[in-house]
Amino acid sequence: MDKSFFEHVLDAFESFVDDDLGEPQSSWHRRGLKVWFGPPDGSAAREHFEAQLIRLDGDAALEIGFHAEYRTEAENQDALDRLSGSPSWRRSLGKEAVAGPFLGMNGWRRISEVWEPPDPDDPEAPIEIAARLADYVDAIEPLRRATLAS
Repeated sequence: MDKSFFEHVLDAFESFVDDDLGEPQSSWHRRGLKVWFGPPDGSAAREHFEAQLIRLDGDAALEIGFHAEYRTEAENQDALDRLSGSPSWRRSLGKEAVAGPFLGMNGWRRISEVWEPPDPDDPEAPIEIAARLADYVDAIEPLRRATLAS
């Protein structure tokens, strides 16, 4: 996948995400895009949102959603438990969103879904991915902040 594909996803994402959440921080590369809220130095990026190419059962796939990537499994499970107690994200994201262990890394946690890999020549693909990533941010980020504050 061309490195600029996920740069296009980021450009589209910025027009979809709720401005009330503040300025998102981001990084992108040839295989994905990561977005978080907090300091630009990445110190808050242990809980973040991603659209990334992965291998699932040997096949290429695109994962879109929320990740908790702390150093310990207990910290990651705590982050997921804080969010799992609220049905609001489920209503917003639908049954496609799966909460559980990260795909391929049992210690991390996720609320995400898996799509077929995008066609890099489809001009609509970055827009569709960006819109769905923004759905995750809009559904989970306010809840994540509220549970951290309590």
